[in-house]
Amino acid sequence: MWHATLAQVGSSGAPLEQQQIAQPQQQHQQQQQHHHRQHQQGACTVAGAVLALTALQAYAPEAASAVAIRMEPGNALSLPTWAIHVSSVTEWVAAMALMWKYAEVSGNPRWKGMTWAMMPCLGSAMAACTWHFFYNSPDLDFLVALQAFLTVVGNCTCWLAAYRIYSAAQAEKSSA
Repeated sequence: MWHATLAQVGSSGAPLEQQQIAQPQQQHQQQQQHHHRQHQQGACTVAGAVLALTALQAYAPEAASAVAIRMEPGNALSLPTWAIHVSSVTEWVAAMALMWKYAEVSGNPRWKGMTWAMMPCLGSAMAACTWHFFYNSPDLDFLVALQAFLTVVGNCTCWLAAYRIYSAAQAEKSSA
C-alpha cells in the first residue's frame, strides 16, 4: 500500500497525473517565451542595422559606399506598382482557371478555348514583369518587342475564342 502511494505521487507532492499534464503545458509556455524573445532580439537587430546604415549614408556617404550600400536605380518600380503588376497577373491566372472550370461544369468546351486563347496575354505579362524585375535593362529590350507581339496575338486569340462562344450560343438559341 505504501509503495503504491509513492508511485502515484510525484516529486512535487502533486498526483502524478497532474504533473504529466502540467509538464507539456509548461514546456509549451517556455518555448513560446523563448521564441518571443528571439523575435524581439531579431527585430531590434534589424532596426539597429537600418538606423546605423541610414545614419552612415546621411553623414558619411563615402564610408557608406565603402560598405557597399546599394541603392535601387531611379527606374526601379515602386512597391505599389509591383503590387499592381503581381495582382494583375494573379487575377489573369485566376480568370483562366475559372473559365476552365466553367467549361467543365457547363459542358461547353469553347470556354477551355478561351483559357488557351488567354495564354499569349499571360506570356506578355510575364515578359513585362521580367523586364521590370531587371530594372528595364537595355540587354533585355527584346522583351519589350516580345510583349507587344504577345499582346497583339493574345488580343486576336481572345477575340476569336469569344466569337466562337458567341456563335455557339447563337446557334443553340436558334435551334431551341
